[in-house]
Amino acid sequence: MNADGPRGEAEAGAGLSSPLMPHPLPGRASRREVWAWAMFDFANSGYTTVVLTAVFNAYFVGVVAAGQGEGLATLLWTLAVGISNALVLVSAPLVGAIADHSAAKKRFLLASTLGCVIFTAGLALVGPGDVALAMTLLVLSSFMFASGENFIAAFLPEIATPERMGRVSAYGWALGYFGGLLVLGLCLAYVTWAGGRGQTAVDYVPVVMLLVAVAFALAALPTFLVLRERALPTPLDPDCPAGWRCWIRAGWGRVADTLRHVRRFTDLFRFLVTLTVYHAGIQTVVVLAAVYAQQVLGFGTNEVLVMILVVNATAALGALAFGRMQDLMGSIPTLALTLVIWILAMGLAYLGGTKTAFWVVANLVGLAMGASQSAGRALVGRFSPAGRSAEFFGLWGLAVKLAAIVGPVSYGLISYGTGGDHRLALLSTLAFFIVGLALLLTVNEQRGLRAAREAE
Repeated sequence: MNADGPRGEAEAGAGLSSPLMPHPLPGRASRREVWAWAMFDFANSGYTTVVLTAVFNAYFVGVVAAGQGEGLATLLWTLAVGISNALVLVSAPLVGAIADHSAAKKRFLLASTLGCVIFTAGLALVGPGDVALAMTLLVLSSFMFASGENFIAAFLPEIATPERMGRVSAYGWALGYFGGLLVLGLCLAYVTWAGGRGQTAVDYVPVVMLLVAVAFALAALPTFLVLRERALPTPLDPDCPAGWRCWIRAGWGRVADTLRHVRRFTDLFRFLVTLTVYHAGIQTVVVLAAVYAQQVLGFGTNEVLVMILVVNATAALGALAFGRMQDLMGSIPTLALTLVIWILAMGLAYLGGTKTAFWVVANLVGLAMGASQSAGRALVGRFSPAGRSAEFFGLWGLAVKLAAIVGPVSYGLISYGTGGDHRLALLSTLAFFIVGLALLLTVNEQRGLRAAREAE
């Protein structure tokens, strides 16, 4: 992979300045290109913030599937999220390897972006009782969204040196939270306006879905106009007959080679197991926090939206602060600290049964969420050899999406089995963070970095 950008490009970006933006990266990318890369985080955050976290999840449980009963409605929501993540789990390593082999990460990113935008807009067609339609569109939009996350993350080793990867990743994550804040703020303003005119969720949620789709499409434009594909394609096997089968064979070959050399990347795979466990807790909070707030604590739609706005703000601050800390003191200690915060937040959520206590929990969650997700992405980037970033981030996506199946579905099954006891289901979320912290201490960061350099 040719990771060196022209000198003139770095100089062209030198005029851009921002207290949040890292300095230009010698031999990697200009400030302008780093900004364009981070703008994809800005663009896609509206989807996860509004669809998965704040609005459509509660709309699905409380309106679309309300006739199924609370316990079954929650289970159906978690199953839809689980199915979409299972699709990513199966496809991510292979598609990532093909994207590496063909140097086509940007084309794959474009296809996944268009898919997410179209299927998110389709959610505007969902009304009360349309359970099958809602689940189908959610599965497809979430699959496209998650695939795009893998492809954009795979550009990180191309635009950032290992020494600055933590803060560059954090910059993207922080900008993403600001994007989520902007889209959620627009949605909150519209919901408030619509509610003041007597409209209900059935009236305003479809419009909110269209707002999210349009915002994603517009905000992603800088990424596709500015971000460069630095990778060079690897020639196909000359004995392979022409056609898509050659790319499939090449992709499987790269995945098989990685799996054959697991021992060379011991710490990467240990971390992927660790990430799967603690991300199961994170994904549960992302897709069920609004449901918990409404069903257990009696939050209204406006209260939930305001809470998610606050969480996005604290998450952006947490990502920036811990991103710099990660580059100074290492990824493992930084991640360990964020997991301790997660454990404290989940413990307080279980013990406290008031709205005031939940506001404290929400801010702790925001602080830890941005930091833990950003630090995990950066560590995978540090452990990835040059030229195989999409493949290794495909494995990262596999781990994250396996977590997104195990965490929310575990919560949904416990809630269903206990007749809708959300507080008991919350204990499974706490357990994921405790076990994740214990596993994290088995990862040797320096040994993982050496393995990546030797593989190059």
